[in-house]
Amino acid sequence: MKYKMLCIDMDGTLLNSQKEITEKNKEYLRKAQEAGVKVVITTGRLFTSADYYADLIGIKAPIISANGAYIREKDRDEVIYKALLGRENCCTILEVLKKYELIPNFHTPNKIFTERKNPHIQMYLKINDRHPEDKKIDIIFVDKWEHVFEEFEMEILKCLAISEDNERVMKAKGELLTLEGLEVVSSSSNNFEVMTRGISKGRAVEILASYYNIVQDEIICIGDNENDASMIQYAGLGVAMGNAEEEIKDMAQYITASNDEDGVAEVVDKFILGYTI
Repeated sequence: MKYKMLCIDMDGTLLNSQKEITEKNKEYLRKAQEAGVKVVITTGRLFTSADYYADLIGIKAPIISANGAYIREKDRDEVIYKALLGRENCCTILEVLKKYELIPNFHTPNKIFTERKNPHIQMYLKINDRHPEDKKIDIIFVDKWEHVFEEFEMEILKCLAISEDNERVMKAKGELLTLEGLEVVSSSSNNFEVMTRGISKGRAVEILASYYNIVQDEIICIGDNENDASMIQYAGLGVAMGNAEEEIKDMAQYITASNDEDGVAEVVDKFILGYTI
């Protein structure tokens, strides 16, 4: 099978435990592109953050961000697809998060709206420390959420909730899963992300493949966690990282090495370049 598209999750997949892309992974992704394969960054992160890492690889990679709510073509700087969360959904999500004393983090392609008491704000500041000025995330502290939902209704793509109190996380996630109009997934045991109904990485891969006239069987998707499940199931070849959750490994057709062992490079070498490391 000649694969034409390679879709790669970032955290836990392309990025190692130090949140870095190794030189080996960069080298093999460049080789994949030289072989004519569309390399696609596929992440729950903001577009700005994904764009920074795509630049590090040194290729013009299309980007699926916000778990599929935003797709952008880097070659022409063109927005291919955008699915807004919507003002009503934002208000509903905020109500549930407040009920369980969780801090909201509403995302646009380049902004995060949150509250000053957010104990995880250092997470965003560390990301910004890595980024050059033109790739930094705009962090905005909110006093009145209704003003944000009104002013940025046409930009907000998703909401992230994160807490070390897993019981509160699971209760809030469970309640949101019962509501119509929302898509809820986790990228780690201490968080969940909320988009409008029907949004997923798998659906975004399908949209992007159609845009490039690439068929399902010609696609490889690599991931490690719950929010990667839809694209691994959709792909012609679904790949789980060696460090992936067991349920992701169970649904994958191939299990590669871990994110600290250049698992992405292994997949490129085995299934695209056609020889064994």
